[in-house]
Amino acid sequence: MQNPSDFVRGQVTTVRGVVDQVASSVAETVAAERSKVSATGSQVGEFIREQRNAARVSLRELARTAGVSNPYLSQVERGLRKPSAEILAAIAKGLKISAETLYEQAGILDRRDGNPDTVAAIRADPSLSERHKAVLLELYETYAREHATNASAPADPTDPTPNRSAKESA
Repeated sequence: MQNPSDFVRGQVTTVRGVVDQVASSVAETVAAERSKVSATGSQVGEFIREQRNAARVSLRELARTAGVSNPYLSQVERGLRKPSAEILAAIAKGLKISAETLYEQAGILDRRDGNPDTVAAIRADPSLSERHKAVLLELYETYAREHATNASAPADPTDPTPNRSAKESA
């Protein structure tokens, strides 16, 4: 028969082993998630810095227009902080770009269909209002989706206007 204190010691040792295994697993999961957040934060931060530099706006000026502190905005740009959707919207307003652009960079919204360069060009055009940009992006996305669908259908190589039926051509 086993001494009760030896039994308790054995149980404590077993429990400690299980707790160590669980803690190790949790630590690995947290580290993996932290690296994902850091990569996303870094990506959106780099994008914000690029847009700020392209617009020739100082960090201090953008922080003031966005309503955040200089150190906070600097940390966002360096990928040390992940801003909320509200902060991203304020930063977008300060950069005179759509909030949707920053939401996509931060992984809050899914990316649109089509060529990313075309989407970026529409968003970066200072002569377009936010409403015009939204309408153009919606039209472009529809076109890109339909073009992808029609491109999978066999086309007549002699027809200069692909995707037209014989009735339309006549």
